[in-house]
Amino acid sequence: MDRHRAGTRPAGPRSPGARDDSRAEPRGESRIYNGMPARDLGSDGWHKPWSGGNGGNCLEAMKLADGRVAVRQSADPDGPALIYTHGEINAFIQGAKAGEADFLLS
Repeated sequence: MDRHRAGTRPAGPRSPGARDDSRAEPRGESRIYNGMPARDLGSDGWHKPWSGGNGGNCLEAMKLADGRVAVRQSADPDGPALIYTHGEINAFIQGAKAGEADFLLS
């Protein structure tokens, strides 16, 4: 295996107990990622932006501290959370307002 491929570092001497923090999250913050268990985001801050006549099974959204938006199914609050950037949510909402998602209703 070529240890000098682009994007990799050759193994060098490390001090005992040293760890590679190049991919670590800032201290005090948990890693937030698409598909993570929604329960790991906590129970406070979830909102139902709209609710239909479907017996309470709704989409819930939470604005995260970094501006991203988490979305989960209210019927499965411990299930996966989908994480979207502000730009992605904005594009979806603007597209829905413009009728670009109407095909989902037919």
